[in-house]
Amino acid sequence: MRYKLVDTTPGSRVWVLIFDSGDEVMEGLQYFANHENVLAASFIALGAFQRATLAYFDWEQKKYLPIAVEEQVEVVSLMGDIAKGDDERPSLHAHAMLGRRDGSAKGGHLKNAIVRPTLEVKITETPAHLRRHARPNLGIALIDIEN
Repeated sequence: MRYKLVDTTPGSRVWVLIFDSGDEVMEGLQYFANHENVLAASFIALGAFQRATLAYFDWEQKKYLPIAVEEQVEVVSLMGDIAKGDDERPSLHAHAMLGRRDGSAKGGHLKNAIVRPTLEVKITETPAHLRRHARPNLGIALIDIEN
């Protein structure tokens, strides 16, 4: 993964990240957020994956159920955010819609993905510092705009 800061407006910097074949997306995004100390941002991306694991949040079980995608797919849409977690580090949340060869699609929470041949990501820092807090009663962490 390579990245470049393309706008340095105070409080709302913008980066472009380029992932190459074989790069793991969520690991790369986490590395970037940690390295650049990005604690509040949104991101969008386009490209393609060799394979991925999506997930569906099962409300009754209060856990994510995996959805394996073991084929080459187009990243029709990938979007997410970065917020400060309970551990004071950047916390990622991403959803993806993946287009299959036959035109059908699979979508959900992005757990991991291997890029092939590229993924182009635009990350826009937001001026407010967002916080993501664990909600034990729900089984997930959600952004808390009150604190």
